[in-house]
Amino acid sequence: MEKEINAGYVITDRLTVGNSEFVIGQHDTAPAQFVTWQCKKGEKDYFWGHYLGDRLDAVEDLCKRALKEIAYLRTFQQEKNIPEKTAQQAKKKKHEPER
Repeated sequence: MEKEINAGYVITDRLTVGNSEFVIGQHDTAPAQFVTWQCKKGEKDYFWGHYLGDRLDAVEDLCKRALKEIAYLRTFQQEKNIPEKTAQQAKKKKHEPER
C-alpha cells in the first residue's frame, strides 16, 4: 500500500464516522510532529488541523473528534425521528375509542 502524505505528514491512522474521516499525520522533523485532520469520506481535502507534539495526544484528539462526530450524528438522527414519532402518536390517538 502506498504512503499517503499531506503537507509533509505521513497519514498513519484513520477513523471513519458517517461521511467524515479523521486522520493522524506524522512528520518526524516538524516542530509539531503529529496532526489530526478531518476530511469528507473518500476525499483527500484535509481541514481543521490540530497540531500536537506527542503521539498519545494525537490519538486522544483523534478519538475525541470521532466521538464528537458520533454525538452530532446521534443528535441529528434523534431530531429527524421526532416528527415521525409525533405523527405516529397522533395517528394512534385518533383511532382510540372515546371514553
